[in-house]
Parts: sequence; C-alpha cells; structure tokens
Amino acid sequence: MLPSQEACPAVQPLATDPRAGAIARMDWDELAATVAGCMACGLCKTRKNTVFGVGHRQAQWMLIGEAPGADEDARGEPFVGQAGKLLDNMLASVGLSRADAAQQSVYIANVLKCRPPGNRNPEPEEVALCEPFLKRQVALVQPRVIVVMGRFAAQALLGTDATIASLRGRLHEVRIDGRLIPVIVTYHPAYLLRNLADKAKSWADLCLAQGVLQKSLAMSEPRQ
Repeated sequence: MLPSQEACPAVQPLATDPRAGAIARMDWDELAATVAGCMACGLCKTRKNTVFGVGHRQAQWMLIGEAPGADEDARGEPFVGQAGKLLDNMLASVGLSRADAAQQSVYIANVLKCRPPGNRNPEPEEVALCEPFLKRQVALVQPRVIVVMGRFAAQALLGTDATIASLRGRLHEVRIDGRLIPVIVTYHPAYLLRNLADKAKSWADLCLAQGVLQKSLAMSEPRQ
C-alpha cells in the first residue's frame, strides 16, 4: 500500500502492452497463471508472491486498490493486515463481504499485481504492463459498479491527474470490453487508518456506490 495518497504524483501508463490482445482473450485460469508467472518488469525480482485478486468472480461490486503492501506480498492476497480488516468492516457496514454469494460479495484486485519495493510509487512502465491484467479481470467479472480506492488507483483507471478530493463524491464511468461501468472514487483504507476523520467520507462513498448499483438493478428489471 502506498504511504501517502495525497502525495502521489499522477501516473500515466505508457504505450499499449503488446501482450494485451492475448490477455484480453484469457479465461480466469489462464489469466491467473499468466500473472503468477509474469516476468515483464523488475518487480518480479523482489516480490514474494503475485497478488491476483480475491472474491466472487461474478460479483456486482468490484473494488480496485493501488498496489500490494508487505502483508499482501507475503500472503498473495489483496487487502490483508490492518487495512484489510478496516476494509472488511466497511464492507460489512453496507452488507457486503469478500466471501459471500454474488449479490452480497465483492471482487477485489489491485492495479499492480506485485509489491513495489519499500512501498514506493509504481513506475509508469509497471502500470502499463499490469493494466491488461486488471482490464481483463474487470471484463470477466462484469461488475455493475467499481469502487476505486486511493488516488493512484483512481488516476490509473480513469486516466486523470486530478486529486482524490476532486474525484470522490460523484459518479464516473469507464468503458472496458465495450461495457460502460459506473465508477466511484474513495480513500484507501491505509490512508483512513492515519486519517480517521475521513472515514465518514468513505462511508458516504460506499452509500453512493450502493445507490448507483440499486439504480442499475432497477433499470435492468423487466417491465411488468
């Protein structure tokens, strides 16, 4: 997890990864195996484990974080440790879990699949090489709403250099695999551990995402 969200510079991915076309056709098993064996950038030399993702693979909610921290690198799972416990409590407050049935579950992934040494900010080349993996995960899950956590994750997914304060509290959209998906921006749980006063803002963001999902479900229901 990155040490300071508000201090993160904007990260702009470089040219499209030449592997992107092949990655875009992978199923879950092939994608997970490709991530586990990825040697495309220097992070493969310092990682203990790749951190692919966790949760229900047909979840209506998808949560996207920034990069694995030390706990995630050790266990190969996103959002563990104190930040993970806080995230689980936040999810429970709106009736969600990373382990329940699709209607009450989330799928959780990070922009980067390997930990940057010392939790440094990701390099643009690293973002570019991991981006096809994340996009394929989104395409496979087909979530009805995405919640991005942290300034870096928001900038990477939305392609912006805006601050998290200016991005949160309103609806964004991203088009992946031909689908336009609603996106809500909120603070990273690691940031909230150091800035407890902003937990109420993240609660409001989750409520906003819940409202967006409920509206999406209502619009998809067949007319009587």
